[in-house]
Amino acid sequence: MTRCGIGVVDGAPGRTLSMLSVEVLRTPASDELGSRLAAIERAVSRHVAEHQPERLAIERVFSQHNVRSVMGTAQAAGICLLVAHRYGIPASMYTPTEVKAAVTGSGRADKAQVGMMVARILKESVIPGPPDAADALALAITDVWRGSGNRRIAEALGARS
Repeated sequence: MTRCGIGVVDGAPGRTLSMLSVEVLRTPASDELGSRLAAIERAVSRHVAEHQPERLAIERVFSQHNVRSVMGTAQAAGICLLVAHRYGIPASMYTPTEVKAAVTGSGRADKAQVGMMVARILKESVIPGPPDAADALALAITDVWRGSGNRRIAEALGARS
């Protein structure tokens, strides 16, 4: 929770994507937990109000060895889900492995590879930094590319039931 990336992209599957906004919110580890979560809520709400996205993509922790890191990511994800609910925006969650695979073709890609591909996909001349910025944009790209297909499949399966 010391760094929380927020990225906004515009586009659709099969079309060129563009970066609308990216921010890395920093909260001091010495601040009280509630204060840090409130700062995340304000930043995400500000981006939602300003850009009015159709969806939110949120990092889902699949497994990690560092329990403190897992807890912080889960708490930040909960705040993002709350903001999505408050604004009536659907939200999807993706593991880091899913995001790496969507953006680079390999679920084992490192941060440098993710950043390089994010810049290439968004036709940016420099890699958005720090890595949390590129990660946030990679989440948004993943939702545009994979999320729309996953939603169509779910709708088709639901129509058959």
